[in-house]
Amino acid sequence: QVQLVESGGGLVQAGGSLRLSCTASGSIRSINVMGWYRQAPGKQRELVASITFGGSTHYADSVKGRFTISRDNAKNTVSLQMNSLKPDDTAVYYCNMEVLTILYRRSEHWGQGTQVTVSS
Repeated sequence: QVQLVESGGGLVQAGGSLRLSCTASGSIRSINVMGWYRQAPGKQRELVASITFGGSTHYADSVKGRFTISRDNAKNTVSLQMNSLKPDDTAVYYCNMEVLTILYRRSEHWGQGTQVTVSS
């Protein structure tokens, strides 16, 4: 029912910027927490940033000061502005949302993943 579609991944040089976006569609009443995760080959998926409905944010220490998460509740969209990118940021990035459906059922959904590659 609920689908998350990501966009904005790509190849960028170290020090550059990239902006990821993720939009949810389906039988959605509201979305509580929105977040971005990433996973590099051979590593566990890690939380990069999250944002609550009220706008409270959390960032992994590794991206603090460089990445900014934001949301547009009217569009059911979460974005991740990534600045001063480093090769260690290279990973597949996944958006995640805690969705309250129109039937008041809470569920978690993932985007398809988008590749971010930062060249040295």
